[in-house]
Amino acid sequence: MHPPRRRRTAGRLWTAVVAALALPLTMLSTGSTPAQAAAVQCSVDYKTNDWGSGFTADLTITNRGTDVIDGWTLTYGYAGNQRLSNGWNGTWSQSGQTVTVKDAGYNGRIPAGAAVTTGAQFTYSGSNAAPTNFAINGTSCTGAHQPPITVLTSPAAGAVYSQGDAVPLAATAAAADGATIGKVEFYDDTTLLGTDTTAPYSLSISGLTVGSHSLLAKAYDSLGASADSTPVGITVASGPAVVTAPTQLPVQQGKTATYDVKLSTRPSANVTVTTARTSGNPGLSVTGGASLTFTSSNWNTAQKVTITAATSGTGSATFESTATGHAKASVTATQIAATKAYDARFLELYGKITNPANGYFSPEGIPYHSVETLIVEAPDHGHETTSEAYSYLLWLQAMYGKVTGDWSKFNGAWEIMEKYMIPTHADQPTNSFYNASKPATYAPELDTPNEYPAKLDTAVSVGPDPIAAELKSAYGTDDVYGMHWLQDVDNVYGYGNSPGKCEAGPADTGPSYINTFQRGAQESVWETVPQPTCDQFKYGGKNGYLDLFTGDASYAKQWKFTNAPDADARAVQAAYWADKWADAQGKGGDISATVTKAAKMGDYLRYAMYDKYFKKVGNCVGPSTCPAGTGKDASHYLLSWYYAWGGATDTSAGWAWRIGSSHTHGGYQNPMAAYALASYADLKPKSATGQADWAKSLQRQVEFYRWLQSSEGAIAGGATNSWAGRYATPPTGTSTFYGMYYDQQPVYHDPPSNQWFGFQAWSMERVAEYYQQTGNASAKAVLDKWVDWALSETTVNPDGTYRIPSTLQWSGQPDTWNASSPGANNGLHVTVADYTDDVGVAAAYAKTLTYYADRSGDTQAASTAKALLDGMWDNHQDALGIAVPENRADYNRFDDAIHVPSGWTGTMPNGDAISSSSTFDSIRSFYEDDPAWSKIEAYLAGGAVPSFTYHRFWAQADIALAMGSYAELLE
Repeated sequence: MHPPRRRRTAGRLWTAVVAALALPLTMLSTGSTPAQAAAVQCSVDYKTNDWGSGFTADLTITNRGTDVIDGWTLTYGYAGNQRLSNGWNGTWSQSGQTVTVKDAGYNGRIPAGAAVTTGAQFTYSGSNAAPTNFAINGTSCTGAHQPPITVLTSPAAGAVYSQGDAVPLAATAAAADGATIGKVEFYDDTTLLGTDTTAPYSLSISGLTVGSHSLLAKAYDSLGASADSTPVGITVASGPAVVTAPTQLPVQQGKTATYDVKLSTRPSANVTVTTARTSGNPGLSVTGGASLTFTSSNWNTAQKVTITAATSGTGSATFESTATGHAKASVTATQIAATKAYDARFLELYGKITNPANGYFSPEGIPYHSVETLIVEAPDHGHETTSEAYSYLLWLQAMYGKVTGDWSKFNGAWEIMEKYMIPTHADQPTNSFYNASKPATYAPELDTPNEYPAKLDTAVSVGPDPIAAELKSAYGTDDVYGMHWLQDVDNVYGYGNSPGKCEAGPADTGPSYINTFQRGAQESVWETVPQPTCDQFKYGGKNGYLDLFTGDASYAKQWKFTNAPDADARAVQAAYWADKWADAQGKGGDISATVTKAAKMGDYLRYAMYDKYFKKVGNCVGPSTCPAGTGKDASHYLLSWYYAWGGATDTSAGWAWRIGSSHTHGGYQNPMAAYALASYADLKPKSATGQADWAKSLQRQVEFYRWLQSSEGAIAGGATNSWAGRYATPPTGTSTFYGMYYDQQPVYHDPPSNQWFGFQAWSMERVAEYYQQTGNASAKAVLDKWVDWALSETTVNPDGTYRIPSTLQWSGQPDTWNASSPGANNGLHVTVADYTDDVGVAAAYAKTLTYYADRSGDTQAASTAKALLDGMWDNHQDALGIAVPENRADYNRFDDAIHVPSGWTGTMPNGDAISSSSTFDSIRSFYEDDPAWSKIEAYLAGGAVPSFTYHRFWAQADIALAMGSYAELLE
């Protein structure tokens, strides 16, 4: 979903986006290596989930050689009576105690340094010893050396210390395979605090600044392996403070709950802490620990405060624990129905997510993409964020308002988003010069990054923008009210494009707008060159970064932003639910101003409904022969991959541009948001045609799902009005949807955009909400088939662990759409290539089943939703939330070359050189200071595939939301 290009016409400079795309946030990129025949060098990692009478085995096969393994057969043996039940990601068989696995075709090729996974389920009795005699194609493999296990045992998660007091760090570390521990390092986020080389490993730190800190330990063993602990969040207070935990306390009707109280620092005399309700629900009261005494001996030993809930009523109350000379501590207790255990889970996880010490938020209150910093997905750093994360924050706070009755946090989330992620007037200063009759200049999207820069072509006609004037009339401004998609929250890159600033530089401490993807469908995250949204030619080359993307005679300093429509639509969706829930509490007035802003965002979101250059939608072939649109005939009424806008930074130069996108993906549609904007009075757009456009979009989106539904039930890729991004001629026989061409992998190809099951779960969840609210028969028909397929591909084991689809493979195409007589799509097929226990995707899937089951009464959908939620809650909790380990074989691409034209040279803000020899890592040298970097170094040197346990904000929010949705509808 992204960025811009510029052109000169009649003395004016214009910008047009050549290629704008972003990976879904959990998709992994993989590399490729030419096939060669050579001797096999390999390792096999073997892991199990065992429930006493059976187990699942997950095996990772890593190519340790320098040549490709092209086709593999794995053999190994058990010593006991383990018997194969079924397998996946390969053809499994068993003869006696010997197990044989043949590759599944799609995973038969293992490039050097890469890995594939396969797995199976077994039964057994007695002992279940792990096998050790693995072989690939008859060549013996050894298990990869396992990294050490590192646990930060002190301080405790959530601990509070007074400034200047010593913070005691301690860790345990255990090496594997006969190795020994050489040293343990202690970090505050990515800052090294100190090292200990002898057990017990410890460090005392007194200089931590006031605020939140994410601490971790990292152990190194004698064989060169290393591993870091799960981060532990603490808070340093400016002086002595009362400390309470947790800060969110669910109390079921008629029952009691307790929270802990202690002091942050040793007192010189006895301290009395008193606790009382200061505001909120009178049905909650202190019934124990109202007055607690702490001494110089027991100051750090927790004492309990007991809160009791009345037998009726719901809602939250604030309890303050105070002491003379100490900062007070507050706890929000929420009275919930006696039967609402899943609401209690929501509040517990919400407390972990929103605890500042746990590292999900920046000092400004912006949600990071993940707690962890070393992560490469669509964002290429964990402390970047996306408009997606902001939209999940809105949804999370909407659910919090539903459960607690406190709507201030929902309003606050919108204010944070509006302040930091919607460009201010200073960020888009020349919109008043936008000419809606000539929105932008055409430039072709090209197949590979090495074909860029692309030439702008003023000879290609573009259509007029039919909504600019009515938006200005409705809202009294030329500025666009939509989120930019990507933000460098800690200004790691150093552009300093914080709201209202243009390239302030590395010294700027605020969040910075950035862009990445810009060079066609084949450009993966590993091949991007990050660049500022406001390019003043301060960094990069002589023309900033612009001449990497467009080949112009000259360049002008400019600003440009790109919107991710699925995120803005999710924000509208969250506002709909907030309004419904607040109205039910008689508190609709608390959020009415925010809901009005959501309607405004939805009005501007219509830019995502238009062809990139406002050309006529349908059978659009040839940049010069496809006619320009004449108004609404340039709209496909679907949510495309992006819309974008930009202009000159020089207000005297006077030019600006806007574009839509010709590419539509099934995973981006949101009929729930369309329904809200078309039919819900509080979200009615102010523009003259906004409500009518969304009504048509709602119908079109539901039809789109029906058209893309495979014979089995899954939803295929999407469609485009501009084949190959340049209005090329599609292959003969390509089916169409209202004249748009079926595209199996719309927008990006590395990896293919149609593979990720998460798009299925995200998208069908929105359909299920729409169905649950309206009973729409067309939505039900799509869901009936999809749910049957998804359930058939889902396994829940006796111990509560689960396997859901992960990677999908596609063949064929849908029938050309006939609205009056839709085809059966007997030629469009999906197969599940592999399975996962991913918690974020499982949560979205569980929400889909929950909303569907509530309206349809489907008992299997309801029971599977519960099983998924219980499985992740019982098996995958940690101090920060709910997460599972991930093997990241794609991290072999840190050394991937980045295409920079020969002779082009430039510099990143931190001094990293940009040239034709640049790699992903070489222009991101800050990664080499990350505490997890040694895992990457070892992997690139031929070591084991690194494993990470990530706490992505969107995933944690989606899990909490799934708990709340289940409590509302099925509990």
